[in-house]
Amino acid sequence: MRAAPVRPLLYISLSAASWGSAGAAAALLHRTSGLGPVAVSCWRFAVGAALLLAGRAFIRRTVGEQRARPLALVATGILMAVFQTCYLAAVALAGLAVGTAVALGAGPVFTALGARVVFGERVSRRGALTILLAVLGLTLLAFGADDGSGGSAPAWGFVCALGSAAGSAAINLLTQAEARRGRSGHPYDRALAGFAVGAICLLLVAAPTGPLLPAPTELAGSVVLLGYLGAIPTALAYALFFSALRAVRATTVSVVMMLEPVAALALGTTLLGERLTPGAATGTAVLLCSVLLLTKEETNG
Repeated sequence: MRAAPVRPLLYISLSAASWGSAGAAAALLHRTSGLGPVAVSCWRFAVGAALLLAGRAFIRRTVGEQRARPLALVATGILMAVFQTCYLAAVALAGLAVGTAVALGAGPVFTALGARVVFGERVSRRGALTILLAVLGLTLLAFGADDGSGGSAPAWGFVCALGSAAGSAAINLLTQAEARRGRSGHPYDRALAGFAVGAICLLLVAAPTGPLLPAPTELAGSVVLLGYLGAIPTALAYALFFSALRAVRATTVSVVMMLEPVAALALGTTLLGERLTPGAATGTAVLLCSVLLLTKEETNG
């Protein structure tokens, strides 16, 4: 097995941790702003696209770098909209810790199956054991959460979380497929195009289905939260993520991204009042062990 560079693994880890904070910010918005998951995702994508567009002139280009295919960029934007909206819906319906854990627990399964079918990637015995260990940790996280998670419809939240996992896996596989063809383009442009397309798609859905503006009484706080969502776990995190996808195997990406539920669980317990049960604490420990084991295997080759 080839060794993975350390920097891309660090990029993925930072992206995953910041995405965990996105769920907490979205949960606070749901409670105070009156905005639904689609509207929050629409604003998040729009702010992220605007920030990436503003910083585009400062990005260094590689001479002779091929442009990404327009159809692939459109598909990426649609998948990003599905992935993020389903995730925010899962958080609203099942709670931050549970929604995140289920979404990320299904992700490596979908990605590993897809990578096997599409790329013929072979998973070593140690890699398979590590993935199973990670899924076990996420299962403990999901079922270790108590009734204080704040979810209003856990069953529907579970379905939305699976939809989010499927969208995430599809983005992962599509990006790597384009990279293997030499048509992935610059990761910054890929993130920018994805958010622009996703924002348009989400606007078409959000406009006729619910309010697009936050409640006037909570306008200042909502603007701060939406700005954070667009800047840190969106513009910055996805630029790092798409850059790392060109150098790290699909299965590895899906497992390292499981750091997201750890961050989500920590923020859920400290900011949202979700209680950390013994099962959730055990799941967190198992999850961290699986990420460390797989990262060590990839860097050592």
